[in-house]
Amino acid sequence: MAVGILLITHVGVGAPLLAVATQLLRQLPLTAEAFEVPFDSDIDALMPSASAALRRVDGGSGVLLLTDLYGASPSNLAAKLSRIGTPVRRVSALNLPMLLRVMNYADLDLDQLPAIAAAGARNGVILDDA
Repeated sequence: MAVGILLITHVGVGAPLLAVATQLLRQLPLTAEAFEVPFDSDIDALMPSASAALRRVDGGSGVLLLTDLYGASPSNLAAKLSRIGTPVRRVSALNLPMLLRVMNYADLDLDQLPAIAAAGARNGVILDDA
């Protein structure tokens, strides 16, 4: 069993990141889905559909929730999802290097993947003096 990946983001962020990752890797080694939160949406009203997305990606080893902006509505929704019983870990500041790094360490468990995700995000930032 492998960890599932659920991207919970603002509209226009999660799905394109998954599309690019799929193009680059040809096939994603972990089950992943994007759940995009419309602006001005009621987080409580989104819980049933977000919970269904969580169940779809959970293969029995838990779910890594990747959000784009800590403290924003997608992050708040992820926090609510973390309290419904499915084992989850949350990481914010989602970017493409983070997602690719997680996919490249698909054999790790749920407790190890958050550090891998954070390292991917940090190490993906390069200051190019050129």
